[in-house]
Amino acid sequence: MPRPSPFHFRRHLPMMPALRPIMLAAATAVMVITGCADMMVERADPALQKAAVNRDAVNVAATDIDPIMRGTVASETSLVGFDPLVVRGYGIVVGLRDTGSRQMPSDVRAFLSQELSKRGFGSGAPGSPKMTPQELLNSSDSAVVIVEGVIPPGAPKGSRFDIRVTTAPGTSTTSLEGGRLLVADLRPGPLFTGSRQPFPLAEGAGSIVINPFVEPNATQRDTINRSSGRILDGGLLSKDMKLKLRLQTPSHSRSESIQNTINTLFPLESKQKDQTAHGRSGETIDLTVPPSYRTRTGEFAELVRHTPLNVENAEQTAMAIRRSLLSNPGAAGAASWRWQALGKRALPMIQDLYEYPEEQPRFAALNTGAKLNDMLAVAPLLQMAHSSDSITYRTESIKLLGRMGVNAEIELGLRELLDDPDVEIRLAAFEALDKRRDPHIIGIEMGKKFVLNVVPSKYKMIYVSQSGQPRVVIFGEDVEVKRPMTLYTWSGRLIIKADEGDKLLEVFYRERPETPAVVDRVKPDLSSMVGYFARRPTPDRPESGLNFTYSETISALHELWRLKYISCDFRAEQDRILAEVLRDDKGEKDLRPEFKAEDGDPDSEDVSPKSISEIGASRGSDLETASVGSGLDAAKARKDTVPR
Repeated sequence: MPRPSPFHFRRHLPMMPALRPIMLAAATAVMVITGCADMMVERADPALQKAAVNRDAVNVAATDIDPIMRGTVASETSLVGFDPLVVRGYGIVVGLRDTGSRQMPSDVRAFLSQELSKRGFGSGAPGSPKMTPQELLNSSDSAVVIVEGVIPPGAPKGSRFDIRVTTAPGTSTTSLEGGRLLVADLRPGPLFTGSRQPFPLAEGAGSIVINPFVEPNATQRDTINRSSGRILDGGLLSKDMKLKLRLQTPSHSRSESIQNTINTLFPLESKQKDQTAHGRSGETIDLTVPPSYRTRTGEFAELVRHTPLNVENAEQTAMAIRRSLLSNPGAAGAASWRWQALGKRALPMIQDLYEYPEEQPRFAALNTGAKLNDMLAVAPLLQMAHSSDSITYRTESIKLLGRMGVNAEIELGLRELLDDPDVEIRLAAFEALDKRRDPHIIGIEMGKKFVLNVVPSKYKMIYVSQSGQPRVVIFGEDVEVKRPMTLYTWSGRLIIKADEGDKLLEVFYRERPETPAVVDRVKPDLSSMVGYFARRPTPDRPESGLNFTYSETISALHELWRLKYISCDFRAEQDRILAEVLRDDKGEKDLRPEFKAEDGDPDSEDVSPKSISEIGASRGSDLETASVGSGLDAAKARKDTVPR
């Protein structure tokens, strides 16, 4: 018989009375030590904790999965980290014209002085800036600013995004006009200058764009706020924004199965270091955005969510999705994503829907066909782009055509839309043709400032971008400045004049009151004018030019247009965005035939799609609406026809 362990009997022995005080004292000492240790631990700032939690906020999937989503990755997981992330930091703007400030809080000065030293200011090293940090900070041609930006969800390293620049509190800067932001680190969470700062996730730099429709340098003569501006594409992401899938029911085997399914749909691409899906545990799966989706993270996320867990019998699954869609057209968005996730094996099951009479199912099929590069979708998409009653379906059809492969029929059809009466259609057609590098679209790089495009169209128009790539687009090849004319603007610093019959315009420009004036003669066509405004003469390219910034160029064009020396429409991107918002608020009037409202029926309800997310062409971040569909989903009883 084995000998019992002494510990076998110990738990049955009563505690001796003499030991009780000792044990109590020991327990008390442990509690005191633990409490002291807890008091000595530095707690993370609650705001930073909240920011970290927000970044990994989980879109908790509903328990009751939409029938069309059964059997997908989304039915068993939640997507984590697909929230935009705000980053900010302190920076220095240089190149101001005595409108900066040497005043700043002492902690900000110390922080920026240290940052400038790290970047080589005053070090004396070859190629480093000659000014010392203190000389730069004390200059009235520089200003301390707060830089803010929003990193797109799931964005990979190297992604670009717009940033906003504002003068920092505690400074007396009067204008950021003409300034350039030196490289500034951007971090998540609130602004700090000490050791509590999070690691930087991005950098910001570039030329500042002030409201382009105001007079430059007129700080003392108008009420426009020049203490803030934007830098288009000025943010550069230095780290990947990781996405994760969190299993609703943790399981190592299920995690591995989902990982393998996703990697089958998204195999390792060239220059991709990690597998697209990598299971960390039975609870989470890390996602890496493939290089081909680096500018389409929203599309990547949708495809992952709609990936079938059972990759066999794709044709049968596609037919089941089709039946579900036709019984509930409001789920068109989810149906299209599911077909796309199935790949080209789904095409034979949906190609006859390209001519379907009802627009929601038809567009769901065409959206799938275009993204899978099915050339049979080209003709129906062109027909929808030309003749649909819905501006939303028309513009989205044009965008889809713009991303498809080489096909001369696409270029010919899109060129016709450059003469469409609707400005939104003309702009969409231009963007699609520019994306396809159509030779009819002329593109000229104006240094590193902006791109000038000249577009053939019978409708004359100037369009300027206010986000992403700075761009001036001239519609119409014969847009000229009228003569006779006299433009006196910017307090006399810019004067343009010509008599009737003059073939050239006379230009007078003085950058500052103390600088010598520039006098030139310029061709009156608008493309030559824009080139002259933006061009900076160099020894190897001595052509004359005024070296205007992007905002100064737009301001000069707008002044010519405002005084009616240019006969054309003038559109800025914010006008376009506002029109889209207003249209979204108002709602399209494209009713399904069986829900057509009767005239004068007060109880009739507009059930047409209110935004593109409801018809499945997601803008990239509206994950839930793209999957669930419109309100019709909840209003009608549905049959689960999709295999699990």
